[in-house]
Formats: sequence, structure tokens, C-alpha cells
Amino acid sequence: MIAPCYPDPMSESADTATETAWALHDGAAGNHRQASALAEALGLTARDWPLSLAAPARWFAPRRWPGSEAAFGANFSAALQAPMPTWAIGCGRRAALATRLLHARGARTVQILDPRIDPQHWDLVIAPEHDGLRGSNVLSLIGSLNPVDATWLMNARMRFPELGNLPGPRTTILLGGPTDAVRFDRSAFEVLASKLEYTLATEGGSVIVCGSRRTPREFAEIVRARYGESPAAVWMNNDDGENFYAGALAWADRIIVSPDSVNMMSEACATSAPVFIAEPNRATGRVRRFIASLEASGRVRAQERHLGEFPVTPLAETARIAAQVREFFRAR
Repeated sequence: MIAPCYPDPMSESADTATETAWALHDGAAGNHRQASALAEALGLTARDWPLSLAAPARWFAPRRWPGSEAAFGANFSAALQAPMPTWAIGCGRRAALATRLLHARGARTVQILDPRIDPQHWDLVIAPEHDGLRGSNVLSLIGSLNPVDATWLMNARMRFPELGNLPGPRTTILLGGPTDAVRFDRSAFEVLASKLEYTLATEGGSVIVCGSRRTPREFAEIVRARYGESPAAVWMNNDDGENFYAGALAWADRIIVSPDSVNMMSEACATSAPVFIAEPNRATGRVRRFIASLEASGRVRAQERHLGEFPVTPLAETARIAAQVREFFRAR
């Protein structure tokens, strides 16, 4: 079988303005963010493709079956008959079916996260190191892809200047919630809050709290009651107005993250702030392996009552992976 020959979009003579790209995902914020972040890091302006896949089709993705070309509906089916994009960047198993279909039609395909089948169905697969996936066309990264870098943080500070008026040190808290792999429940939050109460009593400062889609609603009520009378900014859901998550990362002097979200931990570690993981031993499996790798590298520490300073090197995985993607296709 003759290997496909790809034009080199990164060569000096390439006209990158003629390249097209699709960022495919299942609508989940984390998957959307990863696909978009990689496209941006590659210098591409990508068409956003949120994909819906009904049962039983979503149970089999990314495996193909007769008629799988119609699994994502009429719009995507029609797109498969039109000229293919230069790049198809997907994140998640549902998107992996779409990128696999696009690969068969000649698009250059980059699939993010372990597709759970042979990576050779795509040009390139990017998987977290803690997943343990290996292969000749597999790139491993620490954590998850994200847009956080010095420029992104500077823009976030400009967008949310009011957070910079809070007294320092500013402690940002990023809260997720319980998952199958992490028992971050109300008792875990109470441990986080009691340790932080001691920190604030001895060191002063302020608190910036951000919840997520997974944060239980009871957490929101507790957080608002606990920090309502102190120097703080709280966003737990849309009831609190505009989500200032980007500003919370940008203005943080230190960050505490719940141990359930690889995406939030990765984005916290992409800043220049010391990062502390709340109750890390509540995590199991792949998530615990990820946290252990961050601990071993010295990028994070477990939250204690005293949040001491330590040397920080921001995690710049998106830029590193984008450079490796470019090199991979140059070699092809």
C-alpha cells in the first residue's frame, strides 16, 4: 500500500492562507477546548464542528459500520461529499469516528485522546501520558491541551481588571466535583475550606472561586455563604453573572484545584502560579497517575494549611505538541 503524500503546510513556500481546518468535538467544553487550542497553536483558523451522535451509534464510535457516514446527520453527511479540509482535528471518541471518516477521504487527521482502537486509523493520535497509549504515530502529552500561555493570561487580566483589585495574596480555587475516579464530595470540599481558612487567618489576602459544570449545586450555596462577607469573587454558575475563569487563572498568586479535572489542573499548571491539589489521594486510576507525575516533577504540591512558595516553570504542553505535530507531517 502506498502511503499518502501530504503537502507541507509549514514549509517556507506553503501558502497557509489556503489551508482549511475543522475542529471536531462532542460539545463537551474540555474536548472543544483541546481541539480548538491545537488548531490555534498550529496557526489555523478552524471551522467549529460540534457533533451529536445518538444511541446506539455512540456506543460503537469510533468503530465504523455500514451507514456510519450518516451517523452525524445530514449536514455532516453532505460535508463528506464536499472538498475535504486540509486538517481535521478531533477530540473525544465521538469525534474520532468523524476524523476517521475524514481520514478515509484524504484529510490530514489529528485525533486527541485515546480512541480505544488502533491509532493507525488516523494520521496522528495525541494522548495523555497517563493513558499509557504508545505507537509510531502517537504523541504523548502531560495533561491536556489548552490555550493558556503568557499572551492568553495578559488578555485575561485586561478583560477582568476588577479581580486585580482584590487584596493579595490572591488564592484562586478551581472546583470540579465527584466522578467515578475521584471522590471529591462535600466532605472533601470542607477539608479544602478548613485548610484555606487557616491560611487566610494567618496570611490574609483574598479568594477567587470558580466552579464548573460538574460542581454540585449544593457546593455553590456553601461557597457563596462561606465567602460572601470576605474579600472574594465567586462564580459557581450562571446565577453569578459572567464566568471569570480566565481572570481567576490570570490574577492568581497561587491556585488550589480539586483533583477531579485533568483539564483544570493542566490549565492551572500552564500559569506561573504555584499549584496545590486539594485531597489528591481521593483520585484513583489514570487521574491519580497524572497527579503523581505533576508531584514528581515538582509542579504541584498537596494543599496544606500553609501554602508556601516554590519555584514554578509553567507547563507549556500545547506549544510543545504543536511543534511535534508540525515535525511529524514534515517527515511524512
